[in-house]
Amino acid sequence: MAWPIMAGMNDQPRVRHARPADLPRLAELAAEHAAYEKAAGPAPGFAERLGALLFGTEHPRLRCLVAEIPGGEVVGYASCAPELSTWDARAYLHMDCLFLREGHRGLRLGPLLMDAVAAEARALGLAEIQWQTPVWNKGAVRFYERLGATGKDKVRYSLPVPLP
Repeated sequence: MAWPIMAGMNDQPRVRHARPADLPRLAELAAEHAAYEKAAGPAPGFAERLGALLFGTEHPRLRCLVAEIPGGEVVGYASCAPELSTWDARAYLHMDCLFLREGHRGLRLGPLLMDAVAAEARALGLAEIQWQTPVWNKGAVRFYERLGATGKDKVRYSLPVPLP
């Protein structure tokens, strides 16, 4: 069954833009996401920092979409932001996270989130979405490949920068 994106139906799952009231739930989901990916959970103050990124300016750079099931429970999210590719000399939409709670995968919510991320890219005039997933997450790899996405073998690095 294909559900409409951002539809107002209460008896259908839907995807919508996050609202400030969603911040506590997004913090819970981010912690579940980190645990799923065998990573450290969000640092204290996560919800406040995320709120500032999403709602703290007139034109926020970060966007967050939430998957909501009938009854209003938020069970997943996708976050994205415009980025630049030097090699391509153009902008693209970087999807930082896509996560659905255990028990809510395989219910067509993932495609709804991806459709909503693609709609964000189109609204920004961006012709490509890029993201990553752990190589061990075979379910995600299969999901993305079914959508027609292609992967690249790379290693992602992170370097902490001490601030004064």
